[in-house]
Amino acid sequence: MLIFWDQRLVFLATPKAGSTAVAMALESLASVSLQRPAQMKHTDIGGYRRHVGPWLQAMTGERFTTIALMREPVEWLRSWYRFRFSEALDDFHPAVAENSFAGFARDYRAPDGPARLGITPQSRFLSDAESRVDRIFRYENIDAFVAFLEERLDCAIELPRANVPPAQDVSLPPDEEQALRQAMAADLNLYARLD
Repeated sequence: MLIFWDQRLVFLATPKAGSTAVAMALESLASVSLQRPAQMKHTDIGGYRRHVGPWLQAMTGERFTTIALMREPVEWLRSWYRFRFSEALDDFHPAVAENSFAGFARDYRAPDGPARLGITPQSRFLSDAESRVDRIFRYENIDAFVAFLEERLDCAIELPRANVPPAQDVSLPPDEEQALRQAMAADLNLYARLD
């Protein structure tokens, strides 16, 4: 999470949606940068509205605008798989590293899959029963996000490539992809509504 005090702006770091690159590029411009632990770096909209937002409003008398990136949901899960695969190799867990993306996708779409895998769906990260992030930008159209930031922060911004996992086979048979898309309906519906 990055807090830009003077601009009354907060960037919520959606996991696996470019948050490390954004932090690398903008940390020096932010008034507050929460990068560790991961639970604070990746504070979702619910946590922000319960804890951080009220504190900021009490300090300034103003409401801060929240912004975030959202990745196309199936591509986002592919990124999670590549990340977990590389972690498994680094930590010498061959059983995890040998699991295919199709197996990972089946695990994810189980009723308790996201919780069991420790992966919060983007729709739950970016919205809750009470509200959603004020401005959600598509990761795939990161130029619009950068243009918004350049205008609000009044500076040129160049995002580095960071935290890029190694390439892996993340293909799915059509029936498996359709089942995954059905399981990710909330994420896909939110993504479809973005500009």
